[in-house]
Amino acid sequence: MGLDQYIQFVLALAFVIALIVLVAWVMRRIGFGGMTATSGRQRRLGVVEVLPLDGKRRLVLVRRDDREHLLLLSAFGDQVVDQTPRGGFRDALAEAAAPPSATSPSAGDRS
Repeated sequence: MGLDQYIQFVLALAFVIALIVLVAWVMRRIGFGGMTATSGRQRRLGVVEVLPLDGKRRLVLVRRDDREHLLLLSAFGDQVVDQTPRGGFRDALAEAAAPPSATSPSAGDRS
């Protein structure tokens, strides 16, 4: 194989890659670009976290507007485990772990 065949191969490869890029650019311009945010609006739906439990089940925390939904997805059926306002699961865990406040009545102050 001579040097001219290597150069011809490289030029042909560059041409094919340029064609692929050009077709991808044209497809994006005419609307086949995949998932994009619609007209600059903020997305209303998003997956916050996924926790696989085993091979057939997983917990998914989904954010929708100002609420978070904890879903149990499985091969046997899906169900909503809990719904709270945005940040509710994290806030609820923080409140549960916090010591009782000084304003709440303690067990010894009952009259």
